[in-house]
Amino acid sequence: MEKQSKFSIYTTDNEKRWFFGTGAVAIVCIVVALVFLILALVSASGMFTGNYSEVKRIEFYRATTAEEEGYDDEYTKCQVEFLDEDETYSCLVEYKYEDWEELADDEHFLGYVYLYEGDQYIASKEALDESGLRNSIYTARTDAISGQLNVVLSIGLVAIGFVVMSLFGRRFSLYEKCWFLGIMIMAAVVAILFPESEINGVSGIVIMGLYLLDTFLNILCELLISKQSKWNFIVSLFVEFTEIAICIVLAYRFATMASTLLFWIPCDIISFINWHRHPDKIEEELTVVRRLKGWQEVLILAGIAVWTVGIGYLLTLMDFGTELFNGNQTAYIVTCYMDACVTAVGICNGLFILFRFREQWIAWYIDAVLEAVINILSGQYVLLVLKLGYFTNTTYGYIRWTKYIHSREAVPAGAEISEPKP
Repeated sequence: MEKQSKFSIYTTDNEKRWFFGTGAVAIVCIVVALVFLILALVSASGMFTGNYSEVKRIEFYRATTAEEEGYDDEYTKCQVEFLDEDETYSCLVEYKYEDWEELADDEHFLGYVYLYEGDQYIASKEALDESGLRNSIYTARTDAISGQLNVVLSIGLVAIGFVVMSLFGRRFSLYEKCWFLGIMIMAAVVAILFPESEINGVSGIVIMGLYLLDTFLNILCELLISKQSKWNFIVSLFVEFTEIAICIVLAYRFATMASTLLFWIPCDIISFINWHRHPDKIEEELTVVRRLKGWQEVLILAGIAVWTVGIGYLLTLMDFGTELFNGNQTAYIVTCYMDACVTAVGICNGLFILFRFREQWIAWYIDAVLEAVINILSGQYVLLVLKLGYFTNTTYGYIRWTKYIHSREAVPAGAEISEPKP
């Protein structure tokens, strides 16, 4: 008879068969999604050409007044729309704040309109060379099918989630499977409803793909931590690489990127080794965990406060020119301090995980709140689903770890723990 553990819940044969069947369907969906994605991107690239049928010189006039645009000195980048006399063509021009202040309400210029594929066009204040025009056309084509691409990315990642839960179904309870897939489905829905636009010259599709991958890897990692599995650190390494890519693409949160490179990646490797050396006596797939003392918690909170103020102030002195906040300087400064605090909490969290302390779940609560605020300020709504996953799994993990610690503390010192009978 198969042995069942108090702390590991296995699915029934019916549940296994159901997840195997859905896994097979999911694999088919992944293949179809990848084929569609490749065809869509090739179509958007126009076979990698930037050909156009005609170029026109057209007079453009400012479409809105300074009062209607509403920029102030907190903005470092100001976008202004210009229209031709017949309002047939639109041209969006970006100015620095000090240049925007000098614009007249009747500002106008002689611009360029490049026509391609019939009624499609690219409007620019300056003449574009072949490379610039090709990139502009590619971006426009990609934006035109961004909705379809978002659907493909979202469904594809949910399908991969079904595959993972099917292949490793025995390691997860029915609740854990439903939680994981539920979060992925919610992320897919939000991704479709709130698509990302181009930022810093990077396509919104690429950015959304990184967000969805980050969500997938993070919740899988969190689930494995709650189950006291050392394999969470292997998944975590992929999380770190994904989040570094996001920081580089968006040109923001450099404190987080530095801590990821210098702290989290080495910490994941060391933690995997440490957890591997402390298996539970009853269930070897579990790792022994414990809790902090009160005075240790006070010292840690003081260290977080000092780090937040010091590093946050240093970050506000740097200007990386990101387009993420539409030039809003206040949002940028607030994010700098919150980024510093998230980094400090994250480092504490990493050490807690390394030394197997239950308080890492409390650090996750704080981290999730701060990250959620940053995501709202940054307009990263799909990542809010990930934070919802953090909150729910953190509660689940805290309860599991607490029950485990209490069960082991209840055993008298020196007593031998025997395995439960099957």
